[in-house]
Amino acid sequence: MIDVTAFKDQTVAVMGLGKSGLSAARALSAGGANVWAWDDGEARRKEAQGAGVNLADLYEADWSKIETLVLSPGIPHTFPEPHAIAAKASENGAEIICDVDLLARTMLDARYVGISGTNGKSTTTALIGHILKTAGRPVEIGGNYGIPALELEPLTSDGAYVLELSSYQLERVPSIALDVAILLNITPDHLNRHGGMDGYVAAKKIIFDRAKDDGHAIIGMEDANCRGLSLEMMVSGAFQGGKNLTPISGSARVPGGVYVENGTLIDDLDYGQTKIMDVSGLATLPGGHNWQNAAAAYAAAKFAGIDAGTIAAALQSFAGLAHRQELIRTIGRVSYVNDSKGTNTEAASRALACYEHIHWIAGGEFKEDNLDALAEQLSRIDRAYLIGEAADTFAGLLQGEADLEICGDLATALEKAHENAQASGVRATVLLSPACASFDQFENFEARGDAFRQMVEVLS
Repeated sequence: MIDVTAFKDQTVAVMGLGKSGLSAARALSAGGANVWAWDDGEARRKEAQGAGVNLADLYEADWSKIETLVLSPGIPHTFPEPHAIAAKASENGAEIICDVDLLARTMLDARYVGISGTNGKSTTTALIGHILKTAGRPVEIGGNYGIPALELEPLTSDGAYVLELSSYQLERVPSIALDVAILLNITPDHLNRHGGMDGYVAAKKIIFDRAKDDGHAIIGMEDANCRGLSLEMMVSGAFQGGKNLTPISGSARVPGGVYVENGTLIDDLDYGQTKIMDVSGLATLPGGHNWQNAAAAYAAAKFAGIDAGTIAAALQSFAGLAHRQELIRTIGRVSYVNDSKGTNTEAASRALACYEHIHWIAGGEFKEDNLDALAEQLSRIDRAYLIGEAADTFAGLLQGEADLEICGDLATALEKAHENAQASGVRATVLLSPACASFDQFENFEARGDAFRQMVEVLS
């Protein structure tokens, strides 16, 4: 744990005592702050108290003594409406931050790489971390990636924190100064939390506002929102007149950037169109979306001074991530792929684009109102097996577009998909890429993916 000393002898409120909140409260206390911590859930309050954290009912607190509120990223401070504690903080002029900002205020000498985007954040974060480790650089990866920022190891000027940053976190990191800021893509997600698409785009754009004056901005060119932001930054003169603005793509040439063309990763940072490696055969990075992730990681590593050969070797040795197009096993001619992290239609579409003869398991808690993002991939689906509270909705939207059956739960869906795929006689894929959140039937997408993996491992 990193002790946060920037608030020594100050009173700091911490609201929300999940992993990151509890970590923040402990780190602030260890650094000499007077911590007033609270959670709406009694179980979490008891856990925090057992960990030695000082509890104080923030609904009844004297807010004149509080200048800073560390607010869990999952608790809203604006849309759809401010949480009562966030409202109290705003009314009393207290700044609202998250644990990542505490890290930035404490570990001042290290380099920082921030990665955001609707999809691909975790893969790109892990990939950059893997490249830096392969090159022998001190590196810690975390943030929204799963490890709370203050649970990472302390780093000095020769090390780098590689941080996955959600839109929720980006709104609460006023102090971070990024050496490299990466925005992979923007497609509809979390719209209720941000008051609509314009608010969501604005939240994602913050990552570039948090880059150093001499920092690098890397932006994906696969979607209209990011292309628009790229043009806006070029016109505004941000990032040294555009010199430090690097476009990336997994499918098309982008002059002055890094891209994949016909399966080959190309470095055009110096406008030399240097061919680096064939990425089409990388089993842990399948599909054009992952090729863009690889392009982003390559660019970030080059800006860190790592040579192309080392980067290429690291791309080849990357093990991939659980729940992101994770190949569990192959039985006969059928592959079983866990893409439980595919919690929106754009993510599911990207996974579907990588396979043929797909037996698709989909459904859960639907966050959108249509399946338009999937339209071009529906021909790849031999049959859809629908689960969760969105099953009937998906059935209505897919009627006439794909063969389907409502299965209700994951076990039933896998049983039927396994039976039909094995009987098909062709090379097929059973793909869990739900296009939905998991909360109707599972605690999180990891629990859903773990359940799928366990069931696949005992198939015969």
